[in-house]
Amino acid sequence: MEARTITELQQRLTTEWHEQPVENTADGFLGLITGNHQQNFLLWHEEDKARRDDLGSQAVHRAKRAIDGYNQKRNDLIEKMDQHLVAELQPREDGVPFNSETPGMIIDRLSILALKEFHMAEEVTRDDATADHRTRCETKLMTIRRQRADLANALAELLTDVAAGRRSFRVYFQFKMYNDVELNPELRRNKAA
Repeated sequence: MEARTITELQQRLTTEWHEQPVENTADGFLGLITGNHQQNFLLWHEEDKARRDDLGSQAVHRAKRAIDGYNQKRNDLIEKMDQHLVAELQPREDGVPFNSETPGMIIDRLSILALKEFHMAEEVTRDDATADHRTRCETKLMTIRRQRADLANALAELLTDVAAGRRSFRVYFQFKMYNDVELNPELRRNKAA
C-alpha cells in the first residue's frame, strides 16, 4: 500500500466520521490502518471532553477511562500493522541500518496529523473567530500540511528501502503496563483489597 493511499484514506475518514458514525468496515492491512485511525479519532474527541471543567469529576473520570482504552487499542494496532508489514516485506535482520520509527508508528503519526489538519482547517473558517485568530491558524495549517507531506514521503521511502533490502525495522512492542492488573502495582493492590 502506498503512503498516499494511506493519507488520502485518513483524510477521507476524518471528514466522513465528523458527519456519520465512526465505523471500520475494512479488513486486512486496510482494516488495521482504519482501526488505528478510528482509535485516534475517538481518542482526540475524548481528550477534548476530558478538558472541560463544567462536566464534573465523574465525566472527566469516564473520559480518562475511555482515553486509556482507545490508547491501548491504538498501540495494539500499531504493533499489528508492523507485524503485518514484517510478514509481507520480510525486512533484513542484519547488514543494513534499522529505522528507529516503524511504519506503523509513522502511519499512527499521519493519522494524528490528519485530525490536526481537519480541526485546524475548522479554526481557519470559524465565523466567530477574530481575523488574527484565523490568520494564526492558517499559518499553523500550512505547517501541518507540510509536516504531513514530509512524513508521508518518509513512509514511502522507508517502505521502498525495506522492500529493496537497504533499510530495516522491527516490531517494537509497547508492552503497555498501565491497563494490566498483573503489571500495574496500583491495579494489583486494588484487586487484592
